[in-house]
Amino acid sequence: MTSLSTSRHGDGLGTKPRQRRGFTLEKKHSLIGWLFLLPATVLIFYFNFYPMIAAFVRSLHTGIGMRTRFAGAYNYAHMIEDGSFRQSVLNTFLYLIVQVPIMLLLALIFASLLNQRALRSRKLYRTLIFLPCATSLVSYALIFRSIFATDGLINTLLLQLGLISDKIKWITETPSARTVIIVALLWRWTGYNMVFYLSGLQNIEYSIYEAARIDGVSPWQQLTKITLPLLRPIILLTTVMSTSGTLQLFDESVNLTSGGPGGTTMTMSHYIYKTAFEYNPNFGYACAMSFFILIIGALLSLIQLKVGDRRD
Repeated sequence: MTSLSTSRHGDGLGTKPRQRRGFTLEKKHSLIGWLFLLPATVLIFYFNFYPMIAAFVRSLHTGIGMRTRFAGAYNYAHMIEDGSFRQSVLNTFLYLIVQVPIMLLLALIFASLLNQRALRSRKLYRTLIFLPCATSLVSYALIFRSIFATDGLINTLLLQLGLISDKIKWITETPSARTVIIVALLWRWTGYNMVFYLSGLQNIEYSIYEAARIDGVSPWQQLTKITLPLLRPIILLTTVMSTSGTLQLFDESVNLTSGGPGGTTMTMSHYIYKTAFEYNPNFGYACAMSFFILIIGALLSLIQLKVGDRRD
């Protein structure tokens, strides 16, 4: 009996007891968590990252279908020589430089006005300003085309007010067509950014403004010394999102002006679409231009984050 007991439990002279086999409760919980995440991870990779990798590989090739061949950086070099692409880049950055600052400034002004406690029907005004963002892209483009037509509402009002002597061809002339796109973008997206600023303003204690007024701080000083510093993270967020969205601008160029006249209002995304599906289809070149937008967007976002984020 003694020898049997010793052989089962060890002799106490350095023999290690047997370890329990199987997973611990903690490892089982971790494994179950990973099993729940696995389907979502596979779907995200397949629908997001795999197309990006495939598009980059395709950007290194030329040709269509089975006749593709490896071309290296040819598509990227061709962008420098492509006048139409350079024009689309110029158009896109024009919309970015003009429209984004005006839009964010208007959104901040509207948010400040609609955050006043003494203002009646604030919810109604907020809804009316945000409503364009919920409008269908195609439908609002058709409305803008009709009101900015040669015989449309805008020309009629300007003629009646005596501000113009002849009808303006808004859609068929380059400066006015670009103006229509910028106005359309302001109309649609100002309310969207206003919601972000309004949420940030509502998180600022109202007693801070009351104390500032008691101390004789002017409204301009309240804006520059209180509101803007406390809203800096929200301003940075809306700036990055607006920059990224404008670089990918597509619907307004397609539905409002069709890229005309002569491609002078066409955006980069619109030109990529035409290159891939309308012109002599060249998916490799279209993929290369898409990665150009990705790189430019990432660089601008990085610069904005470096400049705007001043946390220690």
